[in-house]
Amino acid sequence: AWVITIDKFKLLENPNFVPGCSLNPVVSCGNIMKSDQASAFGFPNPMMGLVAYGIVICVGVSLLARATFPRWYWLTFNAGTLFGVAFCTWLQFQSLYRINSLCLWCSLAWVATIIMFWYVTSFNVRNGFLPAPRWAKSFFGEFTWVLPTLHIGIIGMLILTRWWDFWTS
Repeated sequence: AWVITIDKFKLLENPNFVPGCSLNPVVSCGNIMKSDQASAFGFPNPMMGLVAYGIVICVGVSLLARATFPRWYWLTFNAGTLFGVAFCTWLQFQSLYRINSLCLWCSLAWVATIIMFWYVTSFNVRNGFLPAPRWAKSFFGEFTWVLPTLHIGIIGMLILTRWWDFWTS
């Protein structure tokens, strides 16, 4: 989020600026940053990432310090990660089918957000903060990695098939 924010400000200063991750016609961060979708809420999207990832880091450090949080806290955190995944899904669709470009840094943020969502959800299910049947608790207890891997794999397949002709030529 930090690198994307810096590049966005450089692009605002100089419309001819080419971000370092603009590698070819498909992997073109500049096309993404110049799009209307790059400021979905009236300010550059990566600035929201700076705040959100900052919160996640604070929670992580608190957990390392052995802090414990109540149910409402974990459910709020889960709702935040759900919003993040929903927003990333919208951005993925926009990137693949409307803007017709892919940003590597954005893709990395998508992966991080997806992993956070599924691991927070898993934690909440395993600890009874989210009601779920016994089989779901057992599944998340043993196979937490399956759903984020599947989710990211589906996005990878969408990217691969969207630009199949480009990747194979």
